[in-house]
Amino acid sequence: MSPSASPPAPRRRRKAARPQELLQAALDLFVARGFAATRSEDVAARAGVSKGTLYRYFPSKQELFKAVVRHNLSALIAAGQLHADRFDGSSAQLLQQLLHGWWLRFGSTAAGGIFKIIVAEVGNFPELARFYRDEVQLPAERLIGGTLLRGIRRGEFRPVPVAEASLALIAPMLFLALHRHSVGARKPASAAPDALALLDTQLDLVLRGLLLPPAPPARRPRPQAQRQAVQRPAARRTAASRSAA
Repeated sequence: MSPSASPPAPRRRRKAARPQELLQAALDLFVARGFAATRSEDVAARAGVSKGTLYRYFPSKQELFKAVVRHNLSALIAAGQLHADRFDGSSAQLLQQLLHGWWLRFGSTAAGGIFKIIVAEVGNFPELARFYRDEVQLPAERLIGGTLLRGIRRGEFRPVPVAEASLALIAPMLFLALHRHSVGARKPASAAPDALALLDTQLDLVLRGLLLPPAPPARRPRPQAQRQAVQRPAARRTAASRSAA
């Protein structure tokens, strides 16, 4: 075997995997302790590297958190957008696939705890708040809103306020992630809501609404039937007159 074809040395392989190891360690500690309470040196220790090595890849704790969000959320939204751009089926099917994919690849994983951090702490860090809005919130709203517009333009959906309808679909996803990493974390798994069933129910409510469709109007007799209805009594009266004569 030539030197160029030899497998990479273990140290080289470890160095290539180090950013992923640091991101996983950071995710675990951010979700468990929160952003403010997590120290950079703790992340480095969990990943088995020095603090200097951590800063070589991520120069600050905020940059480390941004990288965690990009790796777990931004990449997922970008993949969803690519899927939507290539999708040939109905817009209702696309919405269901996007919601299910979000839960299976993010909400049901440890990364879903990022939302708990966003809700609890991001208001104290304006730079992170702007980052999250630009990197996650707006792209997610564009993805779901674009799917709604697709359905409207194709004649599948009635015209609706797209921004508000998008939030109506996104809200239960946030609720599920928050529940799983707060109250739900203290309950047995059997007591957890069926996430996919909940998302399907929300989607059904948005697509169909709660109101029953109006009853169809009573059918009016056709003109020919009306003439026949008038002619039959007249014919009976004529027959009765002949019989009397």
